[in-house]
Amino acid sequence: MSDIPANDVGEVAPTSLNHLIGQKSVIAQVRVAVEAGFADGKKFDHALLVGPPGLGKSALAGVIAQEMACEFHEVIGQSIKTPADLNALLLEAKDKDVIHLDECHEMKKPFQTALYLAVDKRKLFVQGGGRPQSIPIADFTLLLSTTDEYSLLQPLRDRMKLVLRFEFYSVEELTEVLRHRIRALRWQVEESLLPLIAQRSRGTPRLGLRLLQSCRRVCRAEGASSITMEHLDRACQLEQIDGLGLGPTEQRYLTILANGAARLNIIASRLGLPARTVSQVTEPFLIRSQLIMKDDAGRRQLTQEGREILVAQRTKGV
Repeated sequence: MSDIPANDVGEVAPTSLNHLIGQKSVIAQVRVAVEAGFADGKKFDHALLVGPPGLGKSALAGVIAQEMACEFHEVIGQSIKTPADLNALLLEAKDKDVIHLDECHEMKKPFQTALYLAVDKRKLFVQGGGRPQSIPIADFTLLLSTTDEYSLLQPLRDRMKLVLRFEFYSVEELTEVLRHRIRALRWQVEESLLPLIAQRSRGTPRLGLRLLQSCRRVCRAEGASSITMEHLDRACQLEQIDGLGLGPTEQRYLTILANGAARLNIIASRLGLPARTVSQVTEPFLIRSQLIMKDDAGRRQLTQEGREILVAQRTKGV
């Protein structure tokens, strides 16, 4: 191993279930399925991995392949654009291999249909010589990751024998995730910074690791070797992130509600964003953090906690 520390948080990744933090229910399900697979000499069961982005679904898929000691094939749903793309993926896999389809809800419905038929019959059905022909395929494991399970065809969902539901992380769990990563990277970081980074991570490891990377970037830009509180403050200032992890869009959202309740389309118009983006990207964390609420008419309004955060922002000149 080189004595030079890694430069990027993505340069190390978990390779075992024992290395994973949080998601206790999910890990327990996977551990049982792995042990059962080895006991019976079978593959890992087909599984649907469900949850918001950034919670480690792709990382777990890779770990499952490592635990089963098999080859790992990973593609994004949007990359399946033709029947040939799907056929090539399925024909490449061998018995017990793991195929991970990330963002699988982005696959077009005809491809989803072809996929569940292939899984069900262990055959590909293609047109040849003017009539359908079947091609045998290996007995592989299919892992489907999605943030929107109900965009998948029900027959495809029904073929998944495991449903692994990912939850947001606690500050304590995120702190431990960051601690493990800096040890693997061999970065020098003030221990007291880790909970502060975790608090700004919205319960999402990906965001915490990204902020950690930003702190490291500031640290190295200043010629330092150890990440300090000053580097965290500067990184948050550059990315316009406050103590809760709210970015500029969320901060402006709260400001819009300062004068009273407003409807989604009005808020979206003032933010300059599509209403769907606001409802699916901007609002979930604000609602989960109890900073905003919806009234019976569907209007958005600040909670007491939201008003307090807005006052704090104005006091600090955010």
